[in-house]
Amino acid sequence: MSIHPSNRFRRASVIAGGAVAALVVAVSVATPATGAPPAAHPAPAEHVVLIALDGLDVDYLDGGAMPNLRSLAGHGSLSTSTGVMTSITNPSWSSIATGAWPETHGNTAYWYDPAAGTAVGQQRDLAVPTIAEAIRDQGGTVLSSQWFIVQNHGTAFGDPQGLYTQPGGDCARRADDAVAVINGEPVMSAGKSVQMDGIPDLIAVYCDRLDALGHADGDRAPNMPAAIAEVDAQIGRLVQATKDAGIYGRTAFVVTGDHGMETFTKGMRDDFLAAISGAGYQAEMLNAGQFPQPGTDVVVVVGGVGSLHLVGDAADDPEAAARIDAAVSALPHISAVYDKAEQKAMHMSPKYGELIVEPEEGWSLGDDPSDGVSGLHGTSREALTALVIAGSGVRSHVAPKNPRHIDLAPTIAALLGMGGPSAADGRVLSEVVRPR
Repeated sequence: MSIHPSNRFRRASVIAGGAVAALVVAVSVATPATGAPPAAHPAPAEHVVLIALDGLDVDYLDGGAMPNLRSLAGHGSLSTSTGVMTSITNPSWSSIATGAWPETHGNTAYWYDPAAGTAVGQQRDLAVPTIAEAIRDQGGTVLSSQWFIVQNHGTAFGDPQGLYTQPGGDCARRADDAVAVINGEPVMSAGKSVQMDGIPDLIAVYCDRLDALGHADGDRAPNMPAAIAEVDAQIGRLVQATKDAGIYGRTAFVVTGDHGMETFTKGMRDDFLAAISGAGYQAEMLNAGQFPQPGTDVVVVVGGVGSLHLVGDAADDPEAAARIDAAVSALPHISAVYDKAEQKAMHMSPKYGELIVEPEEGWSLGDDPSDGVSGLHGTSREALTALVIAGSGVRSHVAPKNPRHIDLAPTIAALLGMGGPSAADGRVLSEVVRPR
């Protein structure tokens, strides 16, 4: 058992429950899961612009930062969305895109695949439909300006009804593509110029500038204020494009991130592996694509947290998980250890190992950062991110109640008057959707 049971319970509550805008953890009121809007209350938005900002930490809105985002929120609300565990990019965007928990959509990052015998990094596999697929199935159209999680899940290169744009480019280039489509102009998609038929129902624009800088230099990187301003400028451009095209009054906007970011300066790799060895098991940390050595009992794959998989002799030892839990929990700078029951309570992917280990802030389970400071996410602390819902069909100055990533796809569909993804676990944030 972990020596931090209070931390364990609190963090489980963050993921399974929700968070209000002030970042006060609360338990969500039980709401029947639904992927469709109430039939009696269709919403009037004709278009939704989803601005997907990778690594949008809630602290980046301190002071007067992001004035364009704040101005947009004045026509709706600015709140905090609670994400999923682990708070890694692909599982997080998968939950936003499908409205489903990781245990449902199956997208998993940084784990050990016993069938293949290798460690796995990030992939784009999804077991259930996305919001893009739901819209397409109902006759709607979608543009994904590099929101990668819906590539080949409702959008594809060269498809004028569900277009995925030319790969590469920074946030401004991706905003350029969205602006061009709003203006009725063709854009490049895998080397070909493609003209969409009108303005799409859903326009998704993905920017990863904040995430890239955060990983390189930490969440308080010297260049972070400039990067935040740069991203905010693209939000302003996208809003202005809808005004110039005459659709602003018929467009809803959703701006959110997949996870937050924090800085670490210390690693505990050697002590961590030694603690498992002291419990009587040979542990090995693997990177994606690596195979464990003969004699390895515990495979550890790190992605912010550590996913511990029992292999070899340990897989047949009914006391192994408890012994390793106790040994690891006794280390300093361990925030929490989650066993399978606790993982299930947080709706985590069942592909993760027998234990998930979460380090304290400022620490990594791996080595010290090569340049003395770096950034990570993956723990429960980075599950919170900013959320703006505003525009057509949205109630002004009404904040959603404990919004979660899994609620966004059903809500986007409701704003368009459509049914949401069929496997969604989340709910329509009906308190912010204006009845027609």
